[in-house]
Amino acid sequence: MSTSSVVTVIGKDRVGIVYDVSKILAENKLNILNISQTLMDDYFTMIILVDTAQCPKSRQEMLDLFAEEGAKLALDIRLQDEELFKAMHRI
Repeated sequence: MSTSSVVTVIGKDRVGIVYDVSKILAENKLNILNISQTLMDDYFTMIILVDTAQCPKSRQEMLDLFAEEGAKLALDIRLQDEELFKAMHRI
């Protein structure tokens, strides 16, 4: 896994979303470098830049984990390489 990635989170707003997501990140040694969050109507959105250097899992394992945990938490949690994210969102 590259050393930095972007995690995006979208879901119906509720108490504890930041806690739930940051708990997953901490358990997998993904360090938060920067975080942005906002509410759009009733939907919570968050973009997190993480350092993945200490993560013991492969990129695919993390993709699978985010899909599994996201389904349990009723959130769409995605992981993208930082460079790919920048290229896709360049204006």
